[in-house]
Amino acid sequence: QVRLMESGGGSVQAGGSLRLSCKTSGIILSAFSGNSMSWYRQPPGKQRELVATIEKSGATNYADSVKGRFAMSRDNAKRTVYLQMNALKPEDTGVYYCSHPSYRHLWGQGTEVTVSS
Repeated sequence: QVRLMESGGGSVQAGGSLRLSCKTSGIILSAFSGNSMSWYRQPPGKQRELVATIEKSGATNYADSVKGRFAMSRDNAKRTVYLQMNALKPEDTGVYYCSHPSYRHLWGQGTEVTVSS
């Protein structure tokens, strides 16, 4: 059974930092390392939006709103991806989810990030 387990969220003041983790289970190593992974977020009352993607090569892409502040990384051996979030803004508030392209229908419980001004 494939599972995506996000953690690391919390409440911080603007300008603070958080590091999110997404540990996967039930995905064989080749299926994890051979695919991209993404982080999404859902702000309160809004649609879920793509935040960052990391390719199997390690190359990363970011939404314009987080470029220069967020950094996504991966540890294939641990089947885990991370999202380092710096210089957080109130508009970064939301529930953060990770996603695997072969399991787009699956969402974890997410991890909540609240940034206060």
